[in-house]
Amino acid sequence: MNDPERTKVLAQSLLEMLTPYEEELIALERDAPGLVHLRRAVSIAIAEACYCIGDHGPAVQWTASASDPAGEAG
Repeated sequence: MNDPERTKVLAQSLLEMLTPYEEELIALERDAPGLVHLRRAVSIAIAEACYCIGDHGPAVQWTASASDPAGEAG
């Protein structure tokens, strides 16, 4: 995406959409530790959105590594 303003708008929308889910996952994770990977993925997406909003552009190459057992990107 080459338009920085459009990137910021999309990132802000993503941030607004995902933040309540992250908060709920944090609460649920206390009773269901298996949700850690889902919560972590949501947190990474939020961090990436914040990075884009801060005029830095995409921060992470979004591919899972074979050496990363959780399948986390970055």
